[in-house]
Amino acid sequence: MKKLRVGILFGGKSGEHEVSLRSAASVAAALDKSKYDVIPIGITKEGHWLSSGESRKLLPQAGEAVSQETALELSCDPTAAQPVDVVFPVLHGTYGEDGTVQGLLEMAGLPYVGSGVLGSAAGMDKDVMKRLFRDNGLPVVEWILVLRSELQANSAAVREKSERAFGYPVFVKPANLGSSVGVSKARDAEELDAALELAASFDRRIIVERSVDARELECAVLGNDNPIASVPGEVVPAGDFYDYEAKYIRDDARLLIPAPLAPEESAKVRDLACRAFLAIDGAGMARVDCFLERSSGKIWLNEINTIPGFTSISMYPKLWEATGIPYSELLDRLIALALERHEEKRRTQYVR
Repeated sequence: MKKLRVGILFGGKSGEHEVSLRSAASVAAALDKSKYDVIPIGITKEGHWLSSGESRKLLPQAGEAVSQETALELSCDPTAAQPVDVVFPVLHGTYGEDGTVQGLLEMAGLPYVGSGVLGSAAGMDKDVMKRLFRDNGLPVVEWILVLRSELQANSAAVREKSERAFGYPVFVKPANLGSSVGVSKARDAEELDAALELAASFDRRIIVERSVDARELECAVLGNDNPIASVPGEVVPAGDFYDYEAKYIRDDARLLIPAPLAPEESAKVRDLACRAFLAIDGAGMARVDCFLERSSGKIWLNEINTIPGFTSISMYPKLWEATGIPYSELLDRLIALALERHEEKRRTQYVR
């Protein structure tokens, strides 16, 4: 059979640019070269799209896993020069995981791995995501939304609003970012002011949520309309929480796969993960993060990541490997799901 041409889309204008490069290199190296021609498609931090030859220079650790061609046509037109059959986005964060590039790929008529515009945008915005979870009867930790303009106009009022709602400690997060970039734990007013300022530098929408003393659980989801969930894993951070440095620099957190849970707790996490995926209209893949509150034993949904990390130490592929799906097979399934979703969309009528 003719090999599929897989465009790996990576980099981008995001605080998670470096993480994306690592994920892209891992995916490129793991794709079965007897089935796929791998075409790298890099985007610089300034938002410039690169040729495959220039993109290859950003992934030196991928070696010969990627094509050395120097031109690329983002088109599904079989008459176009070097058409790509399917795109595998590993663009984490802003302009990659938020529905923007998914809209571009939709307009180009290209199949792509992962959630569509709606699922991507909803999964990226923590405020909208939590509202969808709540409206679907899923348990979420209490939160408030703060706008950057609101903070600039009266930071004292924002601080007082948070203190009335939750006291201390609280977590402060940019609404539209991942990998714990810009996330802080605030234990007093001074730390809260600093945390709000940091989060506001990354996004105009900020959430403040009640701190929960909990175990951090993660579960991988795979599928389209009938998703399946992996065994849950547990992250045991060395510090207060699983921050960016712990995820990608220090590598000092312990990852327990599978998580030491009672059978009913494991089943609950897997059920919540699939329900969260469907609540945002997810597709292809997602990693769902949960809290197991120590005092009550209650399981809370934290968030969903529609383009989870694919680095060598990332939880998403590790969870599926522990469930019985090795990395290369996982990539095969994701590409098949992308093509399946694309064919399903082609059934939609756009004219009267």
